[in-house]
Formats: sequence, structure tokens, C-alpha cells
Amino acid sequence: MNTNELRDAINQAQAGDAGGFEALLSAYNSRLYGFFLRATGKHHDAEDLLGEMILKLVRTLKHYDHTGRFEPWLFRIAANMVRDRFRRSKTRPDAISLSIGSEAGRDLAGEIADANPDVGHDLLTKEAAGQLGQALANLDETSREMILLRYFGELSFKEIAQQFDCPVGTALAKVHRGLKALRTGLETD
Repeated sequence: MNTNELRDAINQAQAGDAGGFEALLSAYNSRLYGFFLRATGKHHDAEDLLGEMILKLVRTLKHYDHTGRFEPWLFRIAANMVRDRFRRSKTRPDAISLSIGSEAGRDLAGEIADANPDVGHDLLTKEAAGQLGQALANLDETSREMILLRYFGELSFKEIAQQFDCPVGTALAKVHRGLKALRTGLETD
């Protein structure tokens, strides 16, 4: 969705037009679901959070002042909702599913596997996805959120830094250290 279409959709939604909300949801629904799924590791939690997000969007969009920063605003709400869910449940997330393709996001499990699959390809793909998911779950909360926002929310480092109220260099360093920890975790497995 380009900038003009986004501005028009926001203006329509703020005026109470269902078409504006529909345009926003069709543009961001799959990215939000993918973000929620990877953050929680559970389909039903991701669906619940997406439903809550839609309700929150309907209630709060009238207060949003469009300054070209809709995606960071939207994903800040999404990240806060995930944080609140974990605080309420007082549990760490399960291993994160990375085998979701199509509209929920990229199929990272498929990207992990060889380009020339053999007989055990599916088994190896699932095992690699499980290892990567477990390594992500073992990261500290901030690094995991930054990595999810960067690679699944598709936010820029500048937008991530603004969301976490830190310098861009700090966001870059946290994501870099998180990716390094992921690599180390995967090498030890």
C-alpha cells in the first residue's frame, strides 16, 4: 500500500467508513498474524491477539495523527499486546513456529533446507525449524522482539529504535548480538 492509499484508508477509517478499515486490515493482516504467531508460537494465541488487535485498532485509530509513521505505531501496539499477554500468563513463549508459509509470512523452514531435497527433506526441515524456534525462544525478550519486528514485522532499524526509545546503533547491536546468539545456539545443537 503506497503512502497516498494508506493516508486515504486511515482517513476513511477515522471517519467510520468500513472500507477504510477493510483496506488497512487487508494490507496488514498477514504481517500482524505472522508477527503474533512467531512471538507466541501458538496459532490460537496468534488468532486471539489478531482479533484483539482489530478491536484495539477500531477503538484507537480515531486518536492516531497520521504523520507517515503508521507501521511503527501499529507494530508498537502489537508488541505491547504480546508483552502484556506474557506478563499475564507469566510464562515464556513456546518454541516459535517458523514453518508457516503463504499469507502468514515467509516459510523460513523452507529457506533453511537444501535446494535439492532428498528423502528426509521434510524431517530435516521440521527439525531445523524446531531448533531455530527453540533458539529464538531462548533469547532475552528485547532481542527476540527486535528480531521479530525486523524480520517478520519488516520494520527498519530506525523504526525499531524509536519503538524501544534507544539509538539506532543500540537497535543494530541488539539485533546483531541476538542473531549471533541464535547462530551459537544452533551450532551447539
